[in-house]
Amino acid sequence: MTPVLLLGAGKIGSSIAKFLADTRDYDVLVGDVDANSLKRVENTCDAKTVQLKADDADALSKAMTGRKSVLSAMSFQFNPTIARVALDQGLSYFDLTEDVETTKITRKLAEKTKPGQIFMPQCGLAPGFVSIAAAALAEQFETLDEVRLRVGALPVFPTNEMKYNLTWSTDGLINEYGNPCDAVHEGKFIQVLPLEGLEHFSMDGTDYEAFNTSGGVGTLAESLEGRCRTLNYKTIRYRGHRDLMKFLMFELRMNERREQLKDIFENAVPMTPQDVVLIFCTVKGKKNGRLTELTDARKVYNGTFMGQSCSGIQMTTACAISATLDMHTKGELPRQGFVKQEQVKLADFLANRFGKAYDV
Repeated sequence: MTPVLLLGAGKIGSSIAKFLADTRDYDVLVGDVDANSLKRVENTCDAKTVQLKADDADALSKAMTGRKSVLSAMSFQFNPTIARVALDQGLSYFDLTEDVETTKITRKLAEKTKPGQIFMPQCGLAPGFVSIAAAALAEQFETLDEVRLRVGALPVFPTNEMKYNLTWSTDGLINEYGNPCDAVHEGKFIQVLPLEGLEHFSMDGTDYEAFNTSGGVGTLAESLEGRCRTLNYKTIRYRGHRDLMKFLMFELRMNERREQLKDIFENAVPMTPQDVVLIFCTVKGKKNGRLTELTDARKVYNGTFMGQSCSGIQMTTACAISATLDMHTKGELPRQGFVKQEQVKLADFLANRFGKAYDV
């Protein structure tokens, strides 16, 4: 069995632990500061646990001893420390961060990796799978014009004014709504404002809106700069959500008081396991000499995967990072340094036992 360390025993982390441990191919050690979360992991899968603080470099170093890879399902602020310790200990590193600055730190650290050691951040849904899908579409064109990435995790049964329920990290959600967003305009890399660029579209008879959010495009904007005229990433919500968030974040200036905003969200907006993940990637350009548009559209509902009942966002996020770890372990990814999501071949990802969650 391949020994790995998983940091974070929350909703996503516990799903990752079970997916990996149940294969019997991974010896999983789960670390978290919360003893109750670790106990729940012990009760649901055959994984070892260790109580530690993710900002304690000495504790991390001890936990990484004898492990081949470390996966972070922690909030983004802990990842630089985790990555630095992983570099020193010779472990490959994977995370789920949407935070652009954290990825920059990880990329710099990756310059010092050893053969067989990779650093691969942004291994979730968006950033993550959406870049893999968009890159696969882009490869089919001789020249690119426009690349559009649209992703959303939504409640199946919206009941509040926001038409939204919390489905994952509150810190990550606030980051997406409040930070500058990477894009390509007229062939050049730019940054645009969050919650702007509002558009409306329909999918399977339901009306949605989409707007700029930060982090979801990953490194794809950088990779396609100069190769396409336009590239942007937007988050999908039910109509009306954006206006409420813009009022809250910028008119009431809660973007400047993020801890208070987090407290409001977590005490007023309920979680739901009944969700659906929408993935909608469109690429336009010249294919066989003709202006052509291709789309990759997917819906992943909450349900059961590999014997585990989970929400759509749990399934897609946990399966994405599990698949990239699995591909690395099998030698199907670059063998050293910083690895971008768009370097993963879509066909290989979907053929992976964890990647099959997206094959809908």
